[in-house]
Amino acid sequence: MGMAKIKKGDEVVVLSGKDKGKTGNVTQVMPKDGKVIVSGVNMIARHRKPTQQNPQGGIDRYEAPMAISKVAVADPKDGKATRVRIEEKDGKKVRVAVKSGEVIDG
Repeated sequence: MGMAKIKKGDEVVVLSGKDKGKTGNVTQVMPKDGKVIVSGVNMIARHRKPTQQNPQGGIDRYEAPMAISKVAVADPKDGKATRVRIEEKDGKKVRVAVKSGEVIDG
């Protein structure tokens, strides 16, 4: 598969859906499912009944996985969404923002 375009710890912009335009850090990537989890984005509320472990019950809020295609890496220069190109620099593969030409890692 080679080098992934989106990695854990990346700053990404959401391109579609109810959180369109939001940015956040990737906390988890699930390549098998083609999904990512972005901190603070795509929040879901689970209504929990009181149980013995959790006698209070209540509402759990957490991030749901979203399709990788819905997010794009934020350009290090201006924070806008950009595509990512893989280039070789000094024999190392690095990710480069297509819009500004900035190196994302390395």
